[in-house]
Amino acid sequence: MKEQITQQSIQLFEEKGFSQTSIQDIVDALHVTKGTFYYYFSSKEQLLMDIHLQYIDHLLMRQQQILDNESLSHREKVTEIILMLIKDIKDKGSSGRVFFREIRHLNNKNIDKIKKKRNQFRLNIEDVVRSGMVAGEFKEDLRPDMVAFGILGVTNYSYNWYKPDGEVTPDELATIFSNLVLTGISVD
Repeated sequence: MKEQITQQSIQLFEEKGFSQTSIQDIVDALHVTKGTFYYYFSSKEQLLMDIHLQYIDHLLMRQQQILDNESLSHREKVTEIILMLIKDIKDKGSSGRVFFREIRHLNNKNIDKIKKKRNQFRLNIEDVVRSGMVAGEFKEDLRPDMVAFGILGVTNYSYNWYKPDGEVTPDELATIFSNLVLTGISVD
């Protein structure tokens, strides 16, 4: 039931927004009582925090699998991270939109926890770029921090406009973004 509450809440938060969705809306949609909700969550904010943690922890785990794959070059790791983020729009688009849009409704302590994890995701990208510079795969005069922000800016903003079932497939969009980034930072 906890997973059903979470999934229904993600859908409602995406449609109506966190502030406009009440606990009553959630339980009505599932045909359960408020007691059922409170059995699993102490508050609507705790539910939102769980949604945020599930989302970012899953991304960090998948990113780490890419980073740990020693058979991939640094270029391939950047490409795989971009592909993962774009495919995530198809697989977990609602969760992503809630993650990016509703963080402001968490208390400061929870926001700090989420920001720390988001920063780790970005720092991991910086490390790949920095290592790629050392390995001679990327230009020597890059700012790894700015490259990482650029990659995340392009991919994360895609949650607002990209339609995975539209004209461009997730693989095609990831290739476009990867070529955009890597052509600009690759050594001839």
